[in-house]
Amino acid sequence: MAEELTLDLEELRHLHEIAKRPRILSLLTSEIRNLEKQLSSETSSSARASQIPAPISTGTTVSPVIKYSPLASFSWDQDNDKVKIYVSLEGVDESKIESEFKPNSFDVKFHDIQGKNYRCAIVKLHKEIVPEKCKVLVKPKRVIITLVKASKVNWLDLHFKEDKLKPTMDKEKDPMAGIMDLMKNMYEDGDEEMKKTIAKAWTDARTGKTADPLSSYR
Repeated sequence: MAEELTLDLEELRHLHEIAKRPRILSLLTSEIRNLEKQLSSETSSSARASQIPAPISTGTTVSPVIKYSPLASFSWDQDNDKVKIYVSLEGVDESKIESEFKPNSFDVKFHDIQGKNYRCAIVKLHKEIVPEKCKVLVKPKRVIITLVKASKVNWLDLHFKEDKLKPTMDKEKDPMAGIMDLMKNMYEDGDEEMKKTIAKAWTDARTGKTADPLSSYR
């Protein structure tokens, strides 16, 4: 568009130079001014458009959410110093394992095993471990996760479980409180037969039909 206006303007200026009659000169002068304004406006618009910065790509990409399949099977054993977890997995690439050990938990992730991802994690262990000494060893058909015990005690399970049957004896509390808590926990965790037996024993003791089974502790 700007090129066409420039050519038209040059042509009009040439005609203005050779024109003789006043009316023709006036018409040419008026048209030249109009074209000059149009050309100036067109040039300004083009300059503003060239100054608009192009969109900048930040290069930020959204990482896909990784899905993990459950482990088909695993087993474990222990000695005085360590707990070993045996995970049955073939074709594990050691460079694609992500592990995190904490005093009370661990999380081991296995990526890209025949198109799947697997995870072995326990959020609260039975006892504390020494994170910096724990390790993951890859074998042809299985992976061994070694947890180093913080104390040489026997683990009853991998997961932490509160011992409900262990009465809490607080010297500042009634010495019967621990036994009462024990009976309460036995009642809550017991089957229907256990609940009936405990309820009957307490009822008989209170009505005087039988001696209070806890009278010797009072």
